[in-house]
Amino acid sequence: MCRLLGYLGKPIQLEHLIYKPDHSLIVQSYQPKEMTSGLLNADGFGVGWYHAHHQVEPYTYKNTLPIWNDINLPSLSRYVESGCILASVRSATPGLPVDLSNCQPFQSGSILGIHNGFVSNFRQTLYRPLRNRLSDKTYKTIIGNTDSEHIFALFLNELEKLPNSSLTTALHNTIDTLCELAHNQSVDFSANIIISNGNQLVASRFANRDPVPTLYWLQTSSFFSEALLVASEPIFEGDWQPLPSHSILTVSHDLKPQIQPI
Repeated sequence: MCRLLGYLGKPIQLEHLIYKPDHSLIVQSYQPKEMTSGLLNADGFGVGWYHAHHQVEPYTYKNTLPIWNDINLPSLSRYVESGCILASVRSATPGLPVDLSNCQPFQSGSILGIHNGFVSNFRQTLYRPLRNRLSDKTYKTIIGNTDSEHIFALFLNELEKLPNSSLTTALHNTIDTLCELAHNQSVDFSANIIISNGNQLVASRFANRDPVPTLYWLQTSSFFSEALLVASEPIFEGDWQPLPSHSILTVSHDLKPQIQPI
């Protein structure tokens, strides 16, 4: 299981999210508290962010090293400032390679996405059925071989099918499709997902079996004024709210979260 983090709000330096909190992603990479499987998140990491002042495609920085071993990230995180950030530390599914193509966030145009979860025996179960649902365009976006990237491609496919739909609708439809495919194959999956286009964060907490991996949100704290955070585990002490299982949270720059059931 990976650990996820999403931030939307007043522009801040990356280090305030990645390094400074007591239970930051650095700490969660070697000492997570609420993982339902695995012990460490040492199989690479990635950070994606949007420019604080210009409407351009997001930037990503990834490495296959454990996040605590990257010598460039401390300097980068002091320099980069953004009002919309997604980050992930990876615990690779056994048998899947540790390479850059499998590190998150995944990106397509203005869209960034990260996923914490799994599809049981993905290569033997949903790999082909899921690919069969994709258009040629979204099929060709897949570079790696993780279930996470295929789920992201399924999300892009939903956006392509209904180009005027919201990120929330596309994510809801993605999970509905996963439920259908998983039911047909009698397979378990979980899909804690955070998606952004730079103007919104949309996050799901979902699994078709128990336990459902944890996901929390926090709106404006003494550490982060004018912001909303979503995280697999709280990164500091505060009034973190567990996102209800089988639900989607949507937040825009007004920072008024909306939660709806799946």
